[in-house]
Amino acid sequence: MNKQEFTITVYTENHIGLLVRIATMFSRRKINIESLNTSPSEEEGIHRFTIVINEFEEVVRKLARQIEKQVEVLKAYYNTNEEIVWQELALYKVSTDEIAEKVQVERLLREHGARAVVIRKDYTVFETSGHREETDKLVAVLAPYGLIEFVRSARVAIIKASHGFHEKLREFEEATPGEEQVENEFLNKQDSVFTM
Repeated sequence: MNKQEFTITVYTENHIGLLVRIATMFSRRKINIESLNTSPSEEEGIHRFTIVINEFEEVVRKLARQIEKQVEVLKAYYNTNEEIVWQELALYKVSTDEIAEKVQVERLLREHGARAVVIRKDYTVFETSGHREETDKLVAVLAPYGLIEFVRSARVAIIKASHGFHEKLREFEEATPGEEQVENEFLNKQDSVFTM
């Protein structure tokens, strides 16, 4: 079995230092992170990490379990590219004179699903989104016309089979009522006071 690209989606509470701890898990295993994105999720107070790696499935499965052991982590999923809908955003900065002189800008934008976001006398910035192969094609097209700068965002992804994390969270809350949890936390605090 070969390594393949996996997207790991991690739902977490928003705590300082968690990103470093998660990144350390990858570096300890000598796994290179291809893409990393963090953002709020559909549930208030819950953040979502989207991490892309190339690895064997067994390694990814163990890694997801290890990530879930972090106190602030609520759930970690891993998926192949076929199991998700994903996009990356790319920006391209080119010389306005070069692009206006040598290329039919409208044709270029249409063919690559791009749009101009900034047009200045000295440069123009184009924006497009898509899979990496699609955004790389536009780099190759613009390179001969004085591509000044290029940047691509991290991946954003949605799991095709998912009904949203808020449903999982609701199931969890129904399985473990909040009052019992508060009571247990109170008892744990008392225990720690008595053992000091």
